[in-house]
Amino acid sequence: MNRRHMILGLLAAPLVVAGCSNKNKTKPEAAGPGGASISGGDGTGSLDGQQFGSQQELLAQRTVYFELDSASLDPQSQAVIEAHARHLAANGSIRVVLEGHADERGSREYNLALGERRARSVSRLMNSLGVDSGRISETSYGEERPAAVGHDESSWRLNRRVEILYGNY
Repeated sequence: MNRRHMILGLLAAPLVVAGCSNKNKTKPEAAGPGGASISGGDGTGSLDGQQFGSQQELLAQRTVYFELDSASLDPQSQAVIEAHARHLAANGSIRVVLEGHADERGSREYNLALGERRARSVSRLMNSLGVDSGRISETSYGEERPAAVGHDESSWRLNRRVEILYGNY
């Protein structure tokens, strides 16, 4: 065997091993925030090796949540959005509306802008994953459509969100 064949064999070995994953692994809990890269063309949402569920489990999640005064996506949300982007790519006639929301704290104008930034954050990630921007609409409701009524953190947490709605809009 010549030297070039030996080098190619060494380079290909990790690819062969990576393709032989065990489907019976348990799924770890989602990690904290970070700039994790998205992968998982195998039907699972994964970020830096962490599995977040099957394609169907991730598609069932139509809401992604945000921290206070933030439009940043955590790894769990990125995995959900990746699953929706794959679904959109496989179904070219479907369009999606991203509804941004905020909790009641802050002025009406501030919350509308924050909801818009959150919807845009989800839209940008979908675009980067290959979804045509013409198939995505963004809107913000700010604090106007709360998912939970209440004046405490447990309610506010549920109101800081983007809802992913499908249709032929």
